[in-house]
Amino acid sequence: MRLKFKQFLHNGVSNKLFNRLFKQRCLLCAANDGSELGLCGGCYKDLPWHSAPQCPRCGLSSNGLICGSCLNSPPDFDATHSLLTYDFPLDAMMQRYKYGSMLNLGHIFGKMMSNKINQSSVDLVIAMPMHPKRLKERGFNQALEIAKIITKSNPEKLDYHSVQRQKFTPPQASLPLKERVRNIKGAFKVSNHLNGRRIAIVDDVMTTGASLNELAKTLKQAGAAHVECWVVARTLPK
Repeated sequence: MRLKFKQFLHNGVSNKLFNRLFKQRCLLCAANDGSELGLCGGCYKDLPWHSAPQCPRCGLSSNGLICGSCLNSPPDFDATHSLLTYDFPLDAMMQRYKYGSMLNLGHIFGKMMSNKINQSSVDLVIAMPMHPKRLKERGFNQALEIAKIITKSNPEKLDYHSVQRQKFTPPQASLPLKERVRNIKGAFKVSNHLNGRRIAIVDDVMTTGASLNELAKTLKQAGAAHVECWVVARTLPK
């Protein structure tokens, strides 16, 4: 019986029929139609999608053109692609993912982003690196788990080794906004030449963009021609 079941899963008839027979519950409302993403249709639709016109460079709400802040003080990254805004229930989901070790949420976030992002626009994908001490504390790099799913169909694009986090810093979220730039300065080291490469940085949440900007700056100092940010959620001013 076990062998036949394995053969059934391996056959081409498996996926849709398997999902019908073994439906998972929605992670948010517990309805018995969670689909492959673990979210029912209603909850998926009600997520805080970042669908309003936004600045193509920093991802903040604007008229769809580069905002005044980016014109006056351009960031070191060239574009931002954010899927959602950091509002309920995404904020609670992200907290459970990062601090509750719900790794299945990383799969969901990565799958959602892979459906929305054009990977052909970049040569390399780099997850926001984590300092070894922080990685030991948490047990996983939440940005890397998302990046693995995004690049599942293009695994050769995921760069694990070019960038390291060399400075152990307090978590950015624990600091006042004005201190975040100083906290993250000099935090990254690039060990490979990136001459002319177009790079996407994957991260979970973009708040001030200080970490992403410092990493983009470091990548460009190593020769990168273009750096864009791929984030699950963007925090918007209230």
